[in-house]
Amino acid sequence: MYKLFVKPLLFAMQPEKAHYFATKCLTIISIIPGGTWLMRTLYEVKNKKLERNLFGLTFKNPVGLAAGFDKDARWFNELANLGFGFIEIGTLTPKAQVGNPKPRLFRITEDEGLINRMGFNNLGAEDAINRLKNRKTNIIIGGNIGKNTATPNEQALDDYLFNFNTLHDYVDYFVVNVSCPNVKDLTKLQDTPFLLNLLGELKKINQTKTKPKPILLKIAPDLNNSQLDEVIEIVAQTKIDGIIATNTTTSRENLKTSAAEIEAIANGGLSGKALKKRSTEVIRYLAEKSNKAFPIIGVGGIHSAEDAIEKIEAGADLVQIYTGFIYEGPSLIKAINKKILENDKTN
Repeated sequence: MYKLFVKPLLFAMQPEKAHYFATKCLTIISIIPGGTWLMRTLYEVKNKKLERNLFGLTFKNPVGLAAGFDKDARWFNELANLGFGFIEIGTLTPKAQVGNPKPRLFRITEDEGLINRMGFNNLGAEDAINRLKNRKTNIIIGGNIGKNTATPNEQALDDYLFNFNTLHDYVDYFVVNVSCPNVKDLTKLQDTPFLLNLLGELKKINQTKTKPKPILLKIAPDLNNSQLDEVIEIVAQTKIDGIIATNTTTSRENLKTSAAEIEAIANGGLSGKALKKRSTEVIRYLAEKSNKAFPIIGVGGIHSAEDAIEKIEAGADLVQIYTGFIYEGPSLIKAINKKILENDKTN
């Protein structure tokens, strides 16, 4: 139904408008009597064998929604009805910011991908709390945190610490985002000295809390093996809880879309099928080189159940979808969970 009726309607709209139209429809369906039941019946797969226990949390299934879709924690209650095992909100910053000028989100349909330069548009961490306080679901919620664009890198630490303290009581785990290519100079924060300091400070604060929360680091797919070795060492030194691999890429290699169209879109982070191979390579490298020393959440180019299994076999403990969710619809969540169960029976 999604591909026959819903997707053509959404893809006839400008991508950002389509996003808000789709989420509004999701909200309306959830309000209609029987709507929540219908969505759960269509998309939810319940089975104890899908449960995953990682960093002190029990995920009802290993398929999550990546950050960026529900930036301001507006729709997590409704999205939970589509069968996700966890939902990541954000990226959130201390102060509200409008992000980059529009248009800033582009479909490249030949490659089943997206290019975005959203620029951390969000209403701020404190605003999200108003909705997180009224959780109607017990789904695990991650908080993806970043810095304001106007904050110089020399003061970035303060932004991350503010977000961490502000959201600590309202999310189940944290993701430190220093790898988004759409915020000026942000990726410079992937340097080892800054990360050691930042993650060390977050760990210190975390240990003062009544209920410490897991801390994960989200990395770019564009890191080379030497840089990935540094990531492994950073995890070992700071003892954070895991890695999310990967964010969007600045690469434009091996695209079917014409060079002229890509050039017209200009800069931004690429997601979708073109990212699948590289994100899997990063996952496999981290898992093998570290001897699976820490959990990995795999994300990037998952458009089918087989793509998700590929990530898991490479070393991912959980997976997240975003662009595949937009192109394939919510049935993708069910398909992945069913495939995981099928593989469990054959092993």
